[in-house]
Amino acid sequence: MTTRDTPFAAGTPCWVDLLSSDVEGAKSFYGSLFGWTNIDAGAEFGGYVNFFSDGKGVAGMSENANPAEMGPDRWNTYISTDDIAATADAASAAGGQVISPPMEVMDLGSMAILQDPAGGMFGLWQAGKHTGFQKYNEPGSVTWDEHHSKNFTASTPFYATVFNWGLEVMSDTDDFRYTTATVNGETVAGLMDSSSFLPAEVPSHWGVYFSVASTDEAIAKAVELGGTVLRPAEDTPFGRIADLVDPTGAPFKLHQATPEAS
Repeated sequence: MTTRDTPFAAGTPCWVDLLSSDVEGAKSFYGSLFGWTNIDAGAEFGGYVNFFSDGKGVAGMSENANPAEMGPDRWNTYISTDDIAATADAASAAGGQVISPPMEVMDLGSMAILQDPAGGMFGLWQAGKHTGFQKYNEPGSVTWDEHHSKNFTASTPFYATVFNWGLEVMSDTDDFRYTTATVNGETVAGLMDSSSFLPAEVPSHWGVYFSVASTDEAIAKAVELGGTVLRPAEDTPFGRIADLVDPTGAPFKLHQATPEAS
């Protein structure tokens, strides 16, 4: 099992949380789908919920009490930083927007919510007692974070500048434009030009892949629980993947590793 209890390197996606208009329904859906348990953090944390797999923290959730103001239900990706104020300033200077300025979350750490030049929302996290994922790259946890951009030429250099990412071009054609980001030589995220296929009503965003033992079995379970398949399972060089939305419309992805992709 891939676990950790130390902070992630700056520039690495380190946490995800769900903004949901049906907190109890989401607990049931993801609990049944991924085998997650959950603990309510309490009123002092605004009703925040922590999800666990095998007793290890894998994700969080907060209530989308006003979708008209807060936007549709969605998964949010948080990127680690050693200096959240400096990173927020760097994002502003690079053409991003600070939506929620840095704030301390008790002794757990500090967070901020930003928007990139393509309109994609993302979070910053500077670790305190909460360092991020305790389990990852294993069934029931996050295995990959991927930015889908409607303005690839603006968002890709933005993230590279703000997080000092190395960029490795995987494909650069009109049909498929994809770059991976590296931190200290380690691949940490993907960046995709999605302008040709994202519907007009879907903004640029970070997509979250959850690892499963069987993509096909997870799809069947998700549909049984009220989820919807956006893109059926397909085999890729990196594993068997699929796109779904949960019962309130929050998109997420499934990933089943194959031996050559493990």
